[in-house]
Parts: sequence; C-alpha cells; structure tokens
Amino acid sequence: MSPSDGDHAERGIPFPRQIRSFVRREGRMSKHRAAAYDALFSQYGLTFNAHRLDFTALFGRSAPVILEIGFGMGDSLAAMAINNPDTNFLGIEVHRPGIGKLLAIIDEKQISNIRIFCHDAVEVLEHMISDHSLDGVQIFFPDPWPKKRHHKRRLIQPAFVRLLAQKLKLDGTLHLATDWEHYAQWIMEILAASPDFARLPDNTPHQRPTTKFEKRGLQLGHGVWDMIYVRKAGR
Repeated sequence: MSPSDGDHAERGIPFPRQIRSFVRREGRMSKHRAAAYDALFSQYGLTFNAHRLDFTALFGRSAPVILEIGFGMGDSLAAMAINNPDTNFLGIEVHRPGIGKLLAIIDEKQISNIRIFCHDAVEVLEHMISDHSLDGVQIFFPDPWPKKRHHKRRLIQPAFVRLLAQKLKLDGTLHLATDWEHYAQWIMEILAASPDFARLPDNTPHQRPTTKFEKRGLQLGHGVWDMIYVRKAGR
C-alpha cells in the first residue's frame, strides 16, 4: 500500500502519488518476449513490498550496485552488465515488453548480475532501497513530457533528487542523459540548486552505450546531453 499524500509531504516529497512520471504503454509483446517474461521473471524479477533489499543476499555476493531507472528495452543495461561483471545492476521498468526482451537477453547471454523491478521507481526507492546503499544511479532518456502542463510529470524534480541523494553513497554518481535541450536545462537547474550533488566536467569518461532512443533523437537532429553528478557530503 502506498503512503498517504500527507506522509509524502511530511517526508519532503510533496507531489501526490497519483501523479506518475510514466504512462504504461504496453503495446504488443512478442511470443518470444512473453515466454521469457513468464519463464524468467521469477528468477531475475523482484516483487515490490515494504522490506529493504539485502543486496549481498540478492546477488549472492558483495559488489557495487548501480540502479537504472527506466531501462526501456534493456539493451544498454545488458551491455553494461556484460562489460562490468564485477558490478551488480538493479533495473526498474514499467514496460513489460521491454522487461521481456531484457530477460531474453539475460537468458541468451547468461548474464547473472542483473535484477529487475516492474514497478514505480519512487515507491521502490522509498520502501526497498536502504539509505546510502547505491554506488550509482543512471537515468537515460526519461520521458521529457514536453508540454508545459505536463512538466509536473517529469521524473526529475527537486523532491526526487533529494530521494536519490538519500539512497546514494557518499561519492556515488548520478548519470542522466536526454536528447531534449529544454529537459537538459531543467535537469541542470534542479541539480545546480541541490546541496547534495556536484556536477562533473562534461568530458568525464562514462560507459553508457548508445541507446535506441538516442539514435532516434540524433536522426531527428537533436543534441544529446550527458550530465554526471557526484553525491557530496552534506545533509
């Protein structure tokens, strides 16, 4: 059960939970992806509840943990897990066909360092992720909600940034990417106002693979903005 709106306001999260930063656009799931979802989610998927995750027990080892919010079809998350076998990856996505595809890749490539939620990221962070437990958070090409009346649906909001800071370790990283210039400016303004994060230089190396959404944006003539922040000492 979700906390009441009053609970959220009391804890510094003012947006009501009925406002979501996503819309479930399920679409058609292929037989291959549906079969992967049905066969493998019980092995690699996680069910939302009110209990904190024990990452060591979850992955069967102690290792850095990177959380990706909104992994889409999962190609880039799978590539990062393959390229970083000594890191554990936790993915959150609400698009079941994308989860099905990632599970098929996990099965094909025998990837052991990914676990998946099909649930709202805010609720997972609030209830299941311990404070100061994540080594990194990555959010690549979130829905920009370009119309002004929909800006309240954007995932990157001051309250959400505070929540991320609460869950990241000191010196943990927050890596965001978008191909919408206005959203990039929005993100930079919000993070610049945060006492919890410092932005790293634009030429900071990173291992983010090129995503399907990025390629689409480039084809449309959009720029791509990668913004990397480090969790600094503070509150």
